[in-house]
Amino acid sequence: MKKEALLYLESEGRVSCQLCPHFCQVKIGKYGFCGVRKNEGGKFYALNYGQVSSIAVDPIEKKPLFHFYPGSITLSMGTVGCNLRCRHCQNWEIAHADMKKNRGLRYFSPEEIIRVNNEYNSAGISFTYNEPTIWLEFALDVSKIAKKDGLYTVFVTNGFITSEALDIIAPYLSAYRVDLKAFSSDSYRKIARIKDFSSILEATKRALHHWKLHVEIVTNIIPTVNDREEELKEIASFIRNELGEKIPWHVTRFYPHLEFSHLPPTPVVTLEKAREIGLKEGLKFVYLGNVPGHPFENTFCPKCQNEVITRSGFSVLTYRVKEGKCIFCGEDLNIVE
Repeated sequence: MKKEALLYLESEGRVSCQLCPHFCQVKIGKYGFCGVRKNEGGKFYALNYGQVSSIAVDPIEKKPLFHFYPGSITLSMGTVGCNLRCRHCQNWEIAHADMKKNRGLRYFSPEEIIRVNNEYNSAGISFTYNEPTIWLEFALDVSKIAKKDGLYTVFVTNGFITSEALDIIAPYLSAYRVDLKAFSSDSYRKIARIKDFSSILEATKRALHHWKLHVEIVTNIIPTVNDREEELKEIASFIRNELGEKIPWHVTRFYPHLEFSHLPPTPVVTLEKAREIGLKEGLKFVYLGNVPGHPFENTFCPKCQNEVITRSGFSVLTYRVKEGKCIFCGEDLNIVE
């Protein structure tokens, strides 16, 4: 099913997409960079509306979101296409898929998604697996129903979105889990083939401060690419100064894949050093990811230092939080329950 796109300008048959900072100029019969939006006779269409490539019930911790309804399960789903081309993409089969071939996709209406969610008694819906920004029209329709029904909604995103697009979907979102892949133009070019990442920073700040969404940040640390101490310090400083000291920062382990298959997995000591950098910069919650069983996947109260959430992989084993606060000393942990 296709649906007319929400954000585009038309001039003499050519359309200018306003969805993400690529601002694609698309001629009749051609597709935008994401591969799922097409100019048909001067009108721009989202060809992926309701087209689901992957759907599953996941722990919210898998997104990863550690301070948002801990221990809950979420209906996770994705479509095809992406507005970045990350060289190590773990979901490249769908992110780089050719929409024209339309293989392995199943159509769901927004109402059917809500029905599936309720069948599994999920607490809410996560748009994930590929970039949800390019699914804006469908995500919006699903999220409107979800919000009305008291379900939470999550964007697991690369953050490469225009303020206009964010302002359309944000009123119906609960959480914005964003990748901050690096903090230099050179590193972003190496990882995702873009140089200007300022729009990602601005969208993240807007999601938090203007729309009051719950925000958590993920940085996948890639050896020799974005693992310089100075760059990690800049990420931590941005989070602390522009978002807040209690915004969770997940520093996750890279594994060789695709064009980065020649690189080694991230040494655990590098992740531990990144955590030290984050704490030194004033962040209160820095987590290690993709290192199952590591103690720093647990939550410690920054005031009394007690372990308030114990995790094993994606499972919550112990939970010592009440109304978002430490049960030992009452410290606000920035946890949404």
